Amino acid sequence: MHTMIPEGYKSLLSIYDTQKAISLLKRLFEDRLGALLDLYRVSAPLFVEENSGLNDNLNGYERPVSFDILRSNHRAQVVQSLAKWKRLALKRYGFFPGKGLYTDMDAIRRDEDELDNLHSVYVDQWDWEKIILPENRNLDYLKLTVMDIVTAICDTQDTMQAIYPQLQRLGKLERRVTFVTAQALEDKYPELTPKERENAFVREHRTVFIIGIGGKLKSGKPHDGRAPDYDDWDLNGDILFWDDVLGCAMEISSMGIRVDPESLDRQLTLAGCDDRRALPYHRALLSGELPLTIGGGIGQSRVSMLLLGKAHIGEVQASIWDDATVRACEEAGVMLL
Repeated sequence: MHTMIPEGYKSLLSIYDTQKAISLLKRLFEDRLGALLDLYRVSAPLFVEENSGLNDNLNGYERPVSFDILRSNHRAQVVQSLAKWKRLALKRYGFFPGKGLYTDMDAIRRDEDELDNLHSVYVDQWDWEKIILPENRNLDYLKLTVMDIVTAICDTQDTMQAIYPQLQRLGKLERRVTFVTAQALEDKYPELTPKERENAFVREHRTVFIIGIGGKLKSGKPHDGRAPDYDDWDLNGDILFWDDVLGCAMEISSMGIRVDPESLDRQLTLAGCDDRRALPYHRALLSGELPLTIGGGIGQSRVSMLLLGKAHIGEVQASIWDDATVRACEEAGVMLL
């Protein structure tokens, strides 16, 4: 979608109150998420070594921002996600099953192909990862984890609305999660695009988790792209909420149970990425040296938009925008940070 400010939109909070609210919101959510999932905060890298295999190639076409380091022989890449780094960190830090970590992840998506109300070249999210046992690699465990994340978001909203009563005009998010597979969505709406399916289904059910993203559906196309070397495509998905301000589904989190040696082996072949088997991270995973985990990313700016009733992501983060976006926001009286 292109940048579109809803008619009559006016921010519920001033610029100053917005900044204070974002800071409070992030602290509240981090504490609640950490308590519900048993996660501990850690520091994370902004960049990794280019040849380490730790960076994420996302959908396969996004170019990472890279640079050379003057006083070394290394080239570095700004992270596009921390999915692989987190799993390695859990082993290095000596975490046990049932325990996990979370951190801030900042990324630059230079090849973002749509700058609009929800998309920016700057990505900020909470990245989290948790060690699980072999018997946890199932849909029931995935669903319980999804419900805990939704609870953390809804609890944060309740506190924010108590502190800022004007936010009560937004109403409450739906705490009950409706689970649906990507294939069931395609079967239900065969004539719609994946994004149109999401809007149609989430409009009705309000809070939704779409299961099974990355693998091909009956149509021969995946619901959405997902790298083959972090999520198990049968045990992953996206959390979406209905956003009344924009009148669309808002994806808040991509997450899932991570690949084990068997699913990594299968997905590398399906994705035509067998060359990655030689990378240090992939060798360690294929040989069973890394712990089994579940993890994901939760968009900080997206959560801030949703809970503060903002119409544009530029109201809660500082980035660079194309001329059309700047004009649309200026004409509507929306201040981009």
